[in-house]
Amino acid sequence: MPMPTFLVIGAPKAGTTALHAALRAHPGLYLSPVKEPKYFLTDGPPPSSGGPGDARTYREHVWRRGDYEALFAAAPPGVPRGESTPFYLYDLDAQRRVHAAVPHARLVVILRDPVERAHSNWTHLWSAGLEPIGDVVRACQEETRRIALGWAHFWHYLSLGRYGEQLAHLFTLFPRDQVLVFRYRDLVDRPADTLDRICAFLGVEQGLLSQVPRENVTAHPASGHGHRLLSSLRRGLPGPLGEPIERLLQRRGRARRPLTWDQRQRLIPHFAEDVELLQRILGEDFGDWLRPRERAGGLIGHRPAGQRQARNGRPRPG
Repeated sequence: MPMPTFLVIGAPKAGTTALHAALRAHPGLYLSPVKEPKYFLTDGPPPSSGGPGDARTYREHVWRRGDYEALFAAAPPGVPRGESTPFYLYDLDAQRRVHAAVPHARLVVILRDPVERAHSNWTHLWSAGLEPIGDVVRACQEETRRIALGWAHFWHYLSLGRYGEQLAHLFTLFPRDQVLVFRYRDLVDRPADTLDRICAFLGVEQGLLSQVPRENVTAHPASGHGHRLLSSLRRGLPGPLGEPIERLLQRRGRARRPLTWDQRQRLIPHFAEDVELLQRILGEDFGDWLRPRERAGGLIGHRPAGQRQARNGRPRPG
């Protein structure tokens, strides 16, 4: 049975869902019908408990090898086969499992400003009624306690953005020519060029993909009595029973609010040392991640008024 020949391994809230959808449109690639099977996150069954909503997430794991291989059974012979689980980069044990199973696989890594990534991650869980803390800075302060209690990776708002540590470990396992690293901003601002770059890396025809679909754009419900009540109900209902409440919260939400400079200042120190490590590893400048944002964090599929996509334009920070 076939295994994947390439993996989109990270990072969460950095456009992996949109990229998976875009690559599925390429006739020379085969993408798993389950976007995020999470197979390499465990050696067997996933945990049965954790933070709010984690039990449902764990039930989604495709953890049996036969079930995982079946995801690629329909791939035409010789066509590159891939899946997208954005936690493989963060989970060092997952990196080792990937190397043991598919050592020649090509790995795609998307890096997003870690402060913006953490905020988007928090917003996702807040809007779903799962995050009980209505301020991203205070929620980040709970991370160590939550990890100790066994909450799933998606609650690790700060740790997920320490890309330097993650890539340093990855490059002890895989040669650099098997790993493609680029910025989330490249997908937002230069989708055609970025998709061509990915296709070249995967060894398939370029020029066939030009757009990245709008995916995973999260609304932001306002805090208040109504949100507290609905969120309390959401956290108390298992799995599908809570989904109508989650949809109601999304309908009540507004566009995602940008971080304030005060919030950004309080979160940047968590990443400063790791950004320096990342710069040494990749030989690129990521200093913009340690400064105020020049513009609000972009979303896949959204471009501020007056900005147009230029195939050969300069990439913006992100």
